[in-house]
Amino acid sequence: MFKKVSFVVIGMLILGISPDTQAQKDRYQQKVKYEMDVTMDVEKNQYTGTQKLHYTNNSSDTLNRAFYHLYYNAFQPNSMMDVRSRTIADPDRRVMDRIQNLSPEEYGILEVKKLSMNGKPVKFEHEETILEVDLGEPILPGQTVVFDMEFFGQVPLQVRRAGRDNAEGIRYSMSQWYPKMAAYDTRGWHANPYIGREFYGNFGDFDVKITIDKGYTLGGTGYLQNANEIGKGYEDEGVKVPSARGKNLTWHFKAPNVHDFMWAADPKYTHEKVQMENGPMVHLLYVKNEKTEENWGKLMQYTIDAIEYCSENFGKYPYDQYSVIQGGDGGMEYPMATLITGHRNLRSLVGVTVHELIHSWYYGVLGFNESSEPWLDEGFTTWGTSVVMDAVFEKDSNFIHEGSYRSYFRLENAGYEEPLTTHGDHYNLNSAYGPGTYNKGAVFVEQMAYVVGKQNFDKALLKLWNEWQFKHPNGHDVIRVFEQVSGLELDWYYDYFIASTKSIDYGVKSVEAAGNDTKISLERVGMMPMPVDLVVTYQDGSQEMIYLPLVIQRGNKPEEEGMPKRVKTQKWPWTNYNTEVILERPLADIKSVEIDPSKRMADVNRENNKLDVTTNLEKK
Repeated sequence: MFKKVSFVVIGMLILGISPDTQAQKDRYQQKVKYEMDVTMDVEKNQYTGTQKLHYTNNSSDTLNRAFYHLYYNAFQPNSMMDVRSRTIADPDRRVMDRIQNLSPEEYGILEVKKLSMNGKPVKFEHEETILEVDLGEPILPGQTVVFDMEFFGQVPLQVRRAGRDNAEGIRYSMSQWYPKMAAYDTRGWHANPYIGREFYGNFGDFDVKITIDKGYTLGGTGYLQNANEIGKGYEDEGVKVPSARGKNLTWHFKAPNVHDFMWAADPKYTHEKVQMENGPMVHLLYVKNEKTEENWGKLMQYTIDAIEYCSENFGKYPYDQYSVIQGGDGGMEYPMATLITGHRNLRSLVGVTVHELIHSWYYGVLGFNESSEPWLDEGFTTWGTSVVMDAVFEKDSNFIHEGSYRSYFRLENAGYEEPLTTHGDHYNLNSAYGPGTYNKGAVFVEQMAYVVGKQNFDKALLKLWNEWQFKHPNGHDVIRVFEQVSGLELDWYYDYFIASTKSIDYGVKSVEAAGNDTKISLERVGMMPMPVDLVVTYQDGSQEMIYLPLVIQRGNKPEEEGMPKRVKTQKWPWTNYNTEVILERPLADIKSVEIDPSKRMADVNRENNKLDVTTNLEKK
């Protein structure tokens, strides 16, 4: 059991938060309810299915068209994903020209055969990975309609995230496998073609039946409804599972309040499960061999420890199960589950599991839009990965987010950084997307603690979780939560650090005697303004802080535990590139002056952050 960080208890008492507190009245979500019945032919790697979709239009708009995602059609030669991979300067090594070289039996196919709304056929057209639907009758505000569909799929040879027969021999990694209604929100339809990045969908309920060869073991999203008929390690303790008649078994899953449904299947899976004392049932599904047995044998406890830590510090995990499944092409998160490759050393295995698990909080429950704002999901998750790995795997004596900062600094120095407001598919380079969304995104989170103060930061994380569960907050919503908790104005922080590529660089120009006092001259070299923590170290080893908040933040962060006592506060207008601070101490008392020794401010050039007064005086 890990000690609960104090902000959870304190924040609940102070803020009086419940999940429905201050619900966002200006925000709506479309409601979906899927009922699907699919049959898999494991010899042909093809499946047929029916889908009944109850769709509720909670917007004030009248809808005359609708759109479904057909992700598997990306895995065909000359698809947009294929062309993008072959023409971008630095293609994803997992894709490269592999789609171009697929044979017809290795293609991905997802075709809608029939579609009706409220019993009446509607016109539709396949536009590669999007199904464009012209509704015979409009869907009015507040109206619920029922779409009935028949569809056909062919599982692609595993290239990116989904598919069959991956590099580790896993038969089926079934993500993005069904026609999925595109999200519709205050920005309208999100009918983005599948080029390679990640996802955004409507929260809803899934009722899924999968008929497949009885030799296969399945795992993924949702709760298995017929566990005592299926067995495979899912049955209740002491239950004798009847022998299956015929060639196939039908697995029946239900998943409430999720925005996607993934499943994986392999005849060689080992299935292990542990019921947490105050948490979900944890499932591991993997192929046990010399490459997996030792490390996967240790993974269960690390997974439990991580869920426990996240639940106690980021918000309680709201579902009753979580599955870690060997499959896919690396690591990819889905509701209640993740697909990860399994031939890894222990640190890598635990690290990828922790990372994908933390997505359950930010992608899964808060529902950040991974397509248009990938920095939100990946940033919070990458930040959280460092925090949780430090807690459950190995303590780091250094600044635990140093890797993210270094990656961002390399990107900034490389000259091809793009604003984090860029849609995930539209970055010019993969090498700009990765360090930007993951690492600069993580820097945004940790640097927020610097801007508002750690105590406010911890409370805001809790407020974000409790007020925005299942509501798809965007970047501006996140900023508003931190403003509400801290009392500061923070739009400038978003505008500079997310919406631009301007960088931070502050320096100590000089420290000079001014009569019996000391004059400290500071400069802003970079284009992005920031509040400054200036720490003065005296000859006797004691320290004091001078705090220089920006005028535009309209307030001060509180003093932080573990930081030197604040002896002076002096506002710094962002228009001024230079400022002077008079410290009422003689120069002889001062050993050094340093901007942000905590390293939380993402200063791209720290060489000018510190001036050693003693050394300078000796040189003179």
